[in-house]
Amino acid sequence: MQIVDVICDRVLRGEVKTDEQIPSVRELAMQMQVNPNTVQRAIERLLQGEIIYSQRGKGNFLADGAIDKIQEMRSKRFYEEQLPLIAREMKLLGITTEKISEKLSLLMQQN
Repeated sequence: MQIVDVICDRVLRGEVKTDEQIPSVRELAMQMQVNPNTVQRAIERLLQGEIIYSQRGKGNFLADGAIDKIQEMRSKRFYEEQLPLIAREMKLLGITTEKISEKLSLLMQQN
């Protein structure tokens, strides 16, 4: 999942454009210093999610609509996994949603 996230981060930052080739399994394995089999599993996940598509003999390319699919996938994961943890911590610490909203607004302006 970490490799999928790294590739998706690159897409969301605009480092990879629609129909642009992504690095090969071997290149990604070297960049990330992981086993090529691990990268291949990540590539298969991206293919199944229709984030990338494969052209036989040419490589893998970013699919049309990939950004929307990544944002949808990440949003779902955020709301189902991360937000409940944040809410629990807020409750334990007595932090209000108003205070979080203030801090979040400041952070969003900085980025």
